[in-house]
Formats: sequence, structure tokens, C-alpha cells
Amino acid sequence: MSTPSILSDRINNLSESATLKMTKLGRELAAKGIHVISLSVGEPDFNTPDHVKQAAKRGLDENYTRYSPVPGYPDLRKAIVNKLKTENNLDYDVSQIVVSTGAKQSLSNAILTLINPGDEVIIPTPYWVSYSEMVTLAEGKSVFINTTIESDFKITPHELEAAITPKTKLFMFSSPCNPTGSVYSRDELEGLARVFEKHPNIYIISDEIYEHINFVGKHESIAQFDSIKDRVILINGFSKAFAMTGWRLGYLAASKEIAAANDKLQGQTTSGTCSIAQRAGIAAYEQGLETVLEMKNAFERRRELVYNLLKDIPGVKTNLPQGAFYFFPDISAFFGRKDPQGNTINDSADLALYLLNEGHVATVGGDSFGNNNYIRISYAASDDALREALRRIKEALSKLN
Repeated sequence: MSTPSILSDRINNLSESATLKMTKLGRELAAKGIHVISLSVGEPDFNTPDHVKQAAKRGLDENYTRYSPVPGYPDLRKAIVNKLKTENNLDYDVSQIVVSTGAKQSLSNAILTLINPGDEVIIPTPYWVSYSEMVTLAEGKSVFINTTIESDFKITPHELEAAITPKTKLFMFSSPCNPTGSVYSRDELEGLARVFEKHPNIYIISDEIYEHINFVGKHESIAQFDSIKDRVILINGFSKAFAMTGWRLGYLAASKEIAAANDKLQGQTTSGTCSIAQRAGIAAYEQGLETVLEMKNAFERRRELVYNLLKDIPGVKTNLPQGAFYFFPDISAFFGRKDPQGNTINDSADLALYLLNEGHVATVGGDSFGNNNYIRISYAASDDALREALRRIKEALSKLN
């Protein structure tokens, strides 16, 4: 007779983050002296810009070392308002901005403030690994719209309409997308907005954290459509564009009612985010995008490099992502094959583990993103590391029979 778990159902029902798991396994191999190339983590391999770091140092010198306001310093929230107006032509008031400990917390806060047990949340697949787990934590039900590489992993208005039921409370997506790099155009977003116009009780979480890593021109937000703007919760932050992953600084922009609810929740959990990180965030938004553009150009060059190398691997099918810094290639042709030790590759998790152990390259199986036929490859690494990683992947895959 098994002993009942002392842990809550809430935590027992929660899955471990697959991206963090693969990073952990890669580090364990590296600790044994094995040279592992990590293409599993969603983190720019650039340093935080100097002017941002200098602002943090000034914050220390000026003694910004005490508790900050729960929704963030007013001058940071004002800088966010100005950014949304000048870059995105979106009008928000400071009272509609809540700064959190990373965009991840903003996502979690938004879901917890909106979802009741049994509410349905529509999520296009593939999706960032934490989306569905956050819904589980809120006791909601995830409803998935499956996409494929042939459609560049984007949904149509018809597919959205077909997924809506009387229990639908929320739709959540990212553009540019993690893990696919797909980017929705203005026309595509307008088509989705027209569907939401017919369903006034559905809210929309728009995760725009990869906004500035966009290779097709101007970033488009679904919040631009006035008919649904009050139901859009825009999520963004500083981690990707400004290489500030460790600073843990993100925010949401929403209606005053939803923003106030997130302020209330955050006041009972983490309270205000790090004071020094906030001072750095102000400088990031007020001192231009020169470093952001340099980083984007480097990612665009790497995208072309990885695209050509992936196309040269028999059995791998890929598209050309339009943003972020990921590829999400179809590797299902290798399912059913055996590795040199006689083990069968049954799914994407098996393949990712094989690539780690045989090729010493860390990737992430697509099953954790909602599409088992794929793996996620991050190209947030140097050109030399990417060339070597793709060489190893090609060699490892050639050993499967």
C-alpha cells in the first residue's frame, strides 16, 4: 500500500519545465568533462548593454535599495507607457501597467486573476512550455489548436472560431512565437480580432516578449484593434531584447480593472520587483535601441546559417522562422529507428535525449511544447558553436537505423 503524498494536488499535477530539465542534464554532462553545446535555453548569449548596467550602479549609489511599489516605480511605468506609444502606437495610462519579476510572473498573474476552476483557455500549439502548466495551476482547462510546419505554425480565424465554447474564458499566444519563431502579420491578427469581436466574454493574453527580434519588419500587436483592446493583456519585458534575463523584469499592460487585480495579487505574493532592476529598465527604454538592433542583426545572420545547415540534414524538415531565435524542425522521420545501442527512438523526447548523449548537443523535445513531431533548437549561440552543434546533430542522426 503506497503512502499518500504529503504534497498538494496542485504541485503533483504540475510538470517540470522541459527547457530547464534539458539545461540541467546538459550541465551534468559538462560537469563530467564532456563538451556539451547547449541549444536548449531561451537566453540571448549577449551581455546586458553597458548603459543599462551603469543605470543599475547609479541606482545603488542613489540608495534605491528599499521596497519598491507593488506595481513598479512610477517613472518606470511611465517609460513603459511612452515605449508603447512611440513604438507600438498604443495608448495606456500608468495605472494600466504592472511591473513584475519577469514576463513569466506577469503571465502567471494574469491567468490567476482571470481563470476560475473549469474555465477553458485556448492555446495554439506549439506553445511555450509554461502556458498550459500555468492554466493547470489556476485549475483551468487548456484547449489546444494544433498547427503544423506547413502553415508556419499559425492558426486561422476559422480554427479559432471552431475551438470556442461557452466555457472559453481566455486565449493566449505569442508573436514572435516561442518555440517556432512564427510572427503574425497585421492582417492575420485582424482576422483573429474579428472573431473575438463576436465573443465579448473572451480575454486575450498577447505575449510579445520577442517583439524586437523580428525579421519581417514592424512588430504588430493584437492590442491595436480598439474593438478588443480592453480585453487584451499585453505581456512584455526586458529579458530578450536587452539581454536582461537574470534581471527578472517584465510587465503587463491591460484595462484598469485587470491591472488593479494583478496589483492586488502581486501584493500578496512577491510584492514589488527588484528596485535596482527597475532603475536599469528605465535606462533600457529611454536610451534607444542601438544595441537591440545590433543583437537582432546577429540573430538574423545566425538564422540563415542554421537554416542552411538544417536543410542539409536528411530526414529533417524545417521552415524559415520570422522572429525570435528558435527553429522548430520536424524530426518525425527518425521515429521508430534504433540508436547504436539498440534503443528505439519513439518520440521527440527520446530524440532530444539521444542528441544529448550521443552528439552532446542539448535541444528540447517538441512534446513539451504541444507538438511531438518536432524539437526546439535555439540559435542563441556563437556562429562557431552553431556550426559544430549542427555537425554533431547531423552525424548523430546518421547513426540511427
